[in-house]
Amino acid sequence: MTDSRRATDVLLRVLVAAALAVDAGVHLSLASNYQLAAPGGIGAGNVFRIESVVALLAALYVLIRGSRWAYAVAFLVGLSAFAAVILYRYVDVPPIGPIPAMYEPVWFFQKSLSAVAEALAALLAGIGFALHHRRRPASRDSSSA
Repeated sequence: MTDSRRATDVLLRVLVAAALAVDAGVHLSLASNYQLAAPGGIGAGNVFRIESVVALLAALYVLIRGSRWAYAVAFLVGLSAFAAVILYRYVDVPPIGPIPAMYEPVWFFQKSLSAVAEALAALLAGIGFALHHRRRPASRDSSSA
């Protein structure tokens, strides 16, 4: 791997992890306020806490490994979180099993910040995935055996 390619990979890993960390931080800071809406059951606050943990784990995975799998996980976490915030902003989805109804038809700074961070994490992780070529084992030369 060339130095410029290595530097690009490190930069992408750090940016993806930072975006996921911002997403996690916003969700953790909002979780207690959203739990009040549903004190019984799982509650939106617990959904936020779960999302925060998943985002932090994905951020660590990308930082530590930087593999195609790590980028794929980060992409899925970022995209799913972004899709959820957009869905629950514009659609009044009823409760689905343990997942509470989380319709909130407004934008505010923290919600917008998390949406931008999630979209950025997904975009950058997708780029990292596309740029990260699989390392193939060197083919064995049958005549050298």
